[in-house]
Parts: sequence; structure tokens; C-alpha cells
Amino acid sequence: MVLLTKLIDRHLGKIICRLLGAFAKRKPINKSEIKNILVVQLWGIGETILALPAIEALRKKFSDSRIDILATSRNKDVFFGNDKVDNILYVKTSLFSVLNFIINNNKKYDLAIDMEEYLNVSAIISFFAGKRVVGYSHGARSKLYDERVRYNDKQHAVQTFLDLARILGIDYDAEKLPELNYSKNDIKIVDNFLKKNGIKKNDFVVCVAPGAAESAKARMWPLERYAELCDEVIARHNAKIVFSGSIDEMDLVNGIIEKMENKSKCFNFAGKITLTQLFYLITKCKLFVGNDAGPMHIAAAQGIRTLGLFGPNLPVRFGPYGKGNVSLYKGYNCEFSPCINVHKGQVPDCLYPRNSNDYQKCMKNISVDDVLKEVEKMV
Repeated sequence: MVLLTKLIDRHLGKIICRLLGAFAKRKPINKSEIKNILVVQLWGIGETILALPAIEALRKKFSDSRIDILATSRNKDVFFGNDKVDNILYVKTSLFSVLNFIINNNKKYDLAIDMEEYLNVSAIISFFAGKRVVGYSHGARSKLYDERVRYNDKQHAVQTFLDLARILGIDYDAEKLPELNYSKNDIKIVDNFLKKNGIKKNDFVVCVAPGAAESAKARMWPLERYAELCDEVIARHNAKIVFSGSIDEMDLVNGIIEKMENKSKCFNFAGKITLTQLFYLITKCKLFVGNDAGPMHIAAAQGIRTLGLFGPNLPVRFGPYGKGNVSLYKGYNCEFSPCINVHKGQVPDCLYPRNSNDYQKCMKNISVDDVLKEVEKMV
């Protein structure tokens, strides 16, 4: 379903952007007239987290303006309890839901900021919802914006999102990500879950996230290496391993645990807690190890020492943001790396054949010893 949605957006959305763009006229943005702002961020959990400093920058500049967020069920919880936004609006990834939002919010906002790097639907929504619109300068979608920002893929995405704020005259930078919020009920549920599994307050708990979103599964480090790594971390530090992931990754995690010797010190939380409960769970951990995916950015936001494993994507763009966090990238042995270029709509599976020895070449180039060396430095 996700892949189909993206396919429709790529082709039909591009046509609609070109048609609307033929009638669009770029208009100057008068910052003194901005009383309400819509920020559109519809998709990835990780990218939404990386956009939070830009939203903080907007709040600093427009302290008296209303700032609403348009999100989907996939990423809306990233904004839970966020005091920098006034309202979290919700749209489904269906034509009816998008049209309904456009009809009910036509030119409602003085300014719409499209924080999606590639989606066409976000540009279309922004075009209708905002009297003035800001977005990135590439693709047919850019014809719908009044102010266009070059997407700089040589810097971290935090800075690239901040560029959308800087074009409005906002001088702002960020050394770290804002912490993610959770409820008292989330705390109660997770604490009970930890207690039930015999995990105590002073235990050395390591969160491991071996999965990745449905697009570009080739980002995943080989599962047998996760098993070897976890066994070694348990042996060296008497650690307890908490595996995180979606409900679809429960079996994947069970497969890793089955390969391990120290099974009794591993706990499969995949699919058993909500996203906001994961926000809290990670704060109870001493270290995080995982692939280039949403949980890695959650850990960085929560101030946990974070080690991210990279191959198809570049850590200079999407590494765990913040002092003390580490990215392991050994994709220089692959002629295609980086094959993931989000701003170009390129999020493929590995470009080598699945049945070849080169499949996931860049991720296989990261050894267990490579990861262990970084873990020892971090603990």
C-alpha cells in the first residue's frame, strides 16, 4: 500500500503540480502579516524528528502566530506534547482525505511550509492551504512555491530543514534534537513491562533496532551479525538487550534471538508498545545500536548514546544528530552508494541482484568487530 501510494504520488502528483504551476504566480512574503502557519510533514518518523529544530526556529521568530502541523497516522505522535505547535492536524493518505482537507482549509493560512523533500501531494496541499508557500527548489512541485530553497545534500538534514526557516530571515541553529514527549500512562505501561521482564533500574540496558521501514530494507545489517554482536555485548558488560521494532518485525527479532546463546537476557518489544511508549523506553537505556531508520533518530533525540549503521544512505545527511553519537559507514566499496537519495525520490532496494554475493554489499562491509570497537568507546 505504501509503495502504491508513493507510485501514484510520483506520477499523478507530478502532472497535477505541472498543471497548477502553469497558473501559479510567485508572490513576495511579508513576514509582518504572518499570523498563522501550516507546516506540512507527512511521512517518515526519522525525518519528522529531524525537522523539529526548524519548527522551534519558526516558533522563536513567530512567537505570537499560530503554528499548525499537518501529519499522518505514521508520524503524528512525534509532535505529542510539543509546546512549539498549537494544533496537530491529521490527514489520511487517501484522495478523499486530501481533498477534504484542501476544501476545508483553502487559503486558511498566511504561510504554508512544505517540509517534505520529494512528495508532490504535500506541495499540492501547501499550495491550496497557504496564501504564501515555502518549499524546496527541485522538481515540478517547486512551481507551486513562492520562496524556494535549494536542497543541500552535502549537509545534515537538520540543517536542510532549518534552511526552510532561514529563508524567512530566521537566524537559528541546533546542536541537538528536541526531546520527544510521552504520557504518564506511557511511563506506567513501560515500567510495568520492564518489571515483568526482570529489567531493573541499574541494569545496563541496550536498545537494538535491527529493522527498517518497508522501503529500502537493504538498510538492514545482517541479522546473524546482530545476534553475534548482542551475545558479545552481554558477555562483556552483563547487558540486557531490548529489541525495538514494528509489529511486522516481531518474527525478525525472534529470529535474531534464536541465533543467540544468551537468549535469557534478550527481550522482544517489537510490536508490543506504541511509538510514544518507545520514546520513554529508550530513555531507560544506556546505549542504542540500529540501522539508518526512525528508532535511531528517536534515541538521538532522547539523549541516549546512539550508534547508527549506514550503507545505502550517507551519515553526513542522516546520521544520529548530536554530540557523542556515532555513524558507521563503509559504503565506499559499493559503486552505487549512496543509492538512497530521499530528495530525488530514490529509495530503492539494493541495486545488486538479491541472489548475488554483492547484495547489501555496503552493509555487509561493516563487521561485528567494527561495531564492537565503537560500542566499547561509547560505554
